[in-house]
Amino acid sequence: MAQHLAKIFGTEEDKVNCPFYLKMGACRHGDRCSRIHNRPILSQTILLQNMYLPPPQQYDDNGMPVPQDEDDLQDHFEEFYEDIFEELTNIGGELEQLRVCENLSDHLAGNVYAKFREEEDAEKALQKLMVCRTPPSPIAFVFSAVIRNITCAVCRMPFISFF
Repeated sequence: MAQHLAKIFGTEEDKVNCPFYLKMGACRHGDRCSRIHNRPILSQTILLQNMYLPPPQQYDDNGMPVPQDEDDLQDHFEEFYEDIFEELTNIGGELEQLRVCENLSDHLAGNVYAKFREEEDAEKALQKLMVCRTPPSPIAFVFSAVIRNITCAVCRMPFISFF
């Protein structure tokens, strides 16, 4: 029995634990999910929910979207990435990985996953981020369930990362 439970842990067959939450650190059902979201009390990885905001879509007089310049979008993203990388390394310590999600789903849009070399660095960064946060902020800072390898934290939608 224990071997079977270990085999299905975090898969669609696991009817107790939410496999999407274990993979992404977020679930579209949120607290209404019928499965358990195991929120870690300490982790190397912190999740900054809704942190990245791409440039707003512009519309013409007919209400049609104006195509955005790819170079401007890339510059905007790179500027954000450099800023968040520098900020997190200054307040926390050495980063192993940094991922930025760009997704149409509300529970993933703009999420930033930062995996620090040490749990203590992640804890230090999280505490400093919480102090800087000005309520009511749509950005939530939490330890992430995505602990092992955040490169696995991808879904079927676009995912942007450089590190």
